[in-house]
Amino acid sequence: MAPPTIAGEPIDEERLDELVGMAVNELGAAYYAPLIVIGDRLGLYEALSDGGPLTPVELAERTDTVERYVGEWLAAGAAGGYVTYDSGTGRYSLTPEQTALLADEDSPVFLAGGFQGLMGYQKRLSEIEADFRIGEGVGWHEQDEDVCHGTERFFQPSYETNLVDEWIPALDGMDAKLTTGARVADVGCGHGASTIIMAEAYPGSEFVAIDYHEHSIEVARERAEEAGVADRISFEVATAKKYDGTDYDLVTMFDAYHDMGDPVGVASHVLETLADDGAWMLVEPFANDRVEDNLNPVGRAFYCASTMACVPNSLGQGGDPALGAQAGEARLSEVITEGGFASVRRATETPFNLVLEAGP
Repeated sequence: MAPPTIAGEPIDEERLDELVGMAVNELGAAYYAPLIVIGDRLGLYEALSDGGPLTPVELAERTDTVERYVGEWLAAGAAGGYVTYDSGTGRYSLTPEQTALLADEDSPVFLAGGFQGLMGYQKRLSEIEADFRIGEGVGWHEQDEDVCHGTERFFQPSYETNLVDEWIPALDGMDAKLTTGARVADVGCGHGASTIIMAEAYPGSEFVAIDYHEHSIEVARERAEEAGVADRISFEVATAKKYDGTDYDLVTMFDAYHDMGDPVGVASHVLETLADDGAWMLVEPFANDRVEDNLNPVGRAFYCASTMACVPNSLGQGGDPALGAQAGEARLSEVITEGGFASVRRATETPFNLVLEAGP
């Protein structure tokens, strides 16, 4: 019997079986993504972590939910390895590792926010599909609110873990400047997580939280009040090319530069607002310079998010160039120096972040 073919090309059945297996696994993961969001919002993971092992009835009682839904939800989590099932007792629990991933918002590997953002992206699916044909875009301010909240919750654990202890000390002399007292502009601040972390760590410095999205600035202002640092932070609704102020000792951009429509113009404006001995810190999604070196799980996640949010935002602002979340250090450095900066160096990195320091 002749081997099966597609368009005259022979099919390797072993490779096909592997591909189908991979696709079925991916399909299950895709179906589980909204269940992560539901479990996060209803406090199911938190209750399971705090009170487990629990039966579906017990978890439903603790969370004021319906047992029939909870039972199916638990089985789905156990099938995917996100929840632990004891067949002897019929009870479910979370291991410390599962808790760190889905129930502990202070954990550096907490990822529920990433799934929340994913659900938000999908609400603009039809628009992004149309934009594939016409080249227009969807701005961050036009995305579903889950995109903003989910993105913050995805990145904040890394900021909490690394920003003050690792990233700022990696900049040339900046930790000492901020400790003594410096002026800082946090551009593209979103809901203010990064600004608040810095303001808490450096009470002698002054911070300006800047974002073009007015609602995000309103949220950032509220959160600064709650954190008790509102006296150290002022707020401005402005784009990265038009924010006010000069002689900043430090300008920061956290996971935002690659989203901008005119990154060269942004670099030029940042340079104009820096003090002569100031620095620009850019925290960007980790990426190597060549596509083939980003074909891994982290690269895939960032390429996918970039297709749904980063590139659409950039194209919506003109997109010249539209960098995307996997631009890489070499491309970022090229654009930054085109904007007038004399030097760009990699200050440090994590598996999810590139931290660059640009100097006048």
